[in-house]
Amino acid sequence: MSHPEPHIRVEDLTMAYGSYVLQRDLTFTVNRADIFIIMGGSGCGKSTLLRHLVGLKEPARGRVSYGQTDFWAAPAQERDRIMRRIGILYQSGALWSSMTLAENIALPLREYTRLGAGEIQDIVELKLALVGLAGFGDYYPSGISGGMKKRAGLARAMALDPEILFFDEPSAGLDPVSARQLDDLILELRDSLGSTIVIVTHELASIFAIGSNSVFLDPDTKTMIAGGNPRQLLQETRDPKVRTFLTRGEQ
Repeated sequence: MSHPEPHIRVEDLTMAYGSYVLQRDLTFTVNRADIFIIMGGSGCGKSTLLRHLVGLKEPARGRVSYGQTDFWAAPAQERDRIMRRIGILYQSGALWSSMTLAENIALPLREYTRLGAGEIQDIVELKLALVGLAGFGDYYPSGISGGMKKRAGLARAMALDPEILFFDEPSAGLDPVSARQLDDLILELRDSLGSTIVIVTHELASIFAIGSNSVFLDPDTKTMIAGGNPRQLLQETRDPKVRTFLTRGEQ
């Protein structure tokens, strides 16, 4: 049996805004091909942790390592190289409203590669097809549904073939059917592309349907109080906060 391969390591991480500490002593590993869930109640620091992982906010203390590289201790050129290997789907989709879906997806390819127009068009069409939006390249974001916007945002996040995809509340604002379709798509992408996926969410259906690993942040103790496969946590945890969160107080 092969051992999991660490993809991201977080060690003794403290997140703070000035003198205010949001979370401290966070230590966990995201393995390659994990669907890793960052979960916890409102205000615990889930989205802030995501910002630390994607290079938008420097930790007050501790390390975030990609492979063997300490991200925040690395030179700017090395950090940029790491960032080229990740894609981000923001909660709103963050599509440019003045651009078609095809133009949105093509933007990072034009900015960061030397590909010709024909090659970019082929990649755009492929990415749209991967997320179930073949034929929608000429649509503007205002002309499609919320679920389609999320899928279009995912297609753009995948434009540069990232090793790691980060999602911030991907199911927010979606009806249950669209949310389930997005979960299924995330599983398909992980299985077909071998991507490592990190998701901030509080949606129990998604947590149990797709999560293979997790960390649970607690706003009261200001640290992580659980981690591991969410389904196993539900079966094994003795922590009342974790159990209440994972059952919504129904057990």
